[in-house]
Formats: sequence, structure tokens, C-alpha cells
Amino acid sequence: MRILVLFLGVTFSMQAVPQKIPPHKAAIVLFDGSNLDNFDTFLKTKGLNSDPDHVFKLENGMIHISGKDMGYLITRQSYHDFYLRAEFKWGEGTYGEREGKARDSGILFNIQGEQKVWPRSVEFQITEGGTGDFWMTDGAALTGRNGERVTGPPGSSLKIDHFGKGPTQNVVGFRDAVGDLEKPHGQWNILELVTRGNDVKQYVNGKLANEGTDPSPTEGKILFQSEGAEVFFRDIKLYPLK
Repeated sequence: MRILVLFLGVTFSMQAVPQKIPPHKAAIVLFDGSNLDNFDTFLKTKGLNSDPDHVFKLENGMIHISGKDMGYLITRQSYHDFYLRAEFKWGEGTYGEREGKARDSGILFNIQGEQKVWPRSVEFQITEGGTGDFWMTDGAALTGRNGERVTGPPGSSLKIDHFGKGPTQNVVGFRDAVGDLEKPHGQWNILELVTRGNDVKQYVNGKLANEGTDPSPTEGKILFQSEGAEVFFRDIKLYPLK
């Protein structure tokens, strides 16, 4: 999301921090490649569970999100204290207000409030040049590693940049020459989210990308965005923490 930007510079060696996934229970398979039974759809122009243009569809064991309408797939259940693992890769198209701009999507979690674009939540940002950022939307809040608390204004959003992030440009195909965490375009990337009590960690391809504390809200549904760019997801699993 790019509505209102707060830059928080953080110097951090991502290589120095090993991946730490806490003990967890057996997986809840949110998407196994065969159906979307664990999700509802929401589109800005169509509302809940109305997708006549197939913005969201199954394709060769993947979720293919066209990006041609703003909206999301959202879990039917709420969750707290979990480890979420998902894989994504970019397609080609960019559309609407984001045509020609950096490809954009995201995983929003701890969702509360009404179904809309976009609901109150904390976001694991997925965007060219900024995958691993936090976004706080519509009143959601998080305290960054530097101790500064960031609250997304009503109807808007604020972000905390991922560790080691360099300068960015909002253009399609952008790569961060300093701290890009994504693999080359068209390759699969692994995203991991751990929310445990007051601590939230985000990993991109095995590296700790971002960490915050005292999230608000502390639990809720999880969604996968359609935000003007073609994107694919697969192998989505949620592990409740012990």
C-alpha cells in the first residue's frame, strides 16, 4: 500500500540473525492447491463473494490473482499466535491506478472491522523493492525495533521499512540494489510470519526482514491482496504455536 509514508531508517545486518520459528502444532492447510474453501473473496467493485471476472482462480495448484480489481482473499476464521508460511511469485501485468508502478500485493493479518479496501490490520508488505515492510492500516498500530510506535490513520496507512532497505522507486520491475530480499522476477519466494504474544516477526526467503512489538489488533482474519498486479500464491499453511 502507498497512501501515506513514514520512513524509519534502521541499520541492521540481516545475515547476522538466524531464522527462529518457535515450537508449533500441526499445520492448518489454508491452501493445498485444490480449492479455496478456507477463504471468502472481496472486491472493491463487487463486494463479498462476487467475482464474475475471476480475479481469483485456481491454476495448476496455485492461486492466480489477476490484480485487475482491488480486493482480497480472506480467511473465514480468525487466528492469533501462529506461524504462517506461504510462497509467492510475480506475474507480469499491472493495472488501473498501479499500471506501470512497482508490483504490489500483501498479506494482511489481525484483521478487525468491516470488509473494505482496506480493513484495519497489520500488513506483511509484498512489493517490488519493499517486500518485508510493515504497514499499519486504518487505526492498526505496531512498535518498531527503534521503539517508535506507528499507528495507521483512519482510512489510511503508515509503514515501517524492512531492515537494510535502500532507496526505492515506484516503477514496475524495480529492484533494491542495497537490500532487496526477493529472488529474481518469476521465481518463487518464501514468506514467513510469526506472531507470538507481543512480538511479530517477518521473514523473506529465510532472512529476518522486520520485527515489531505490541501489535494492535492482536488477532483476526488473514487476507491475501489483489492490488493492481498479477501475483501467484501456493503452499499456504498456518501453524498454531504451542
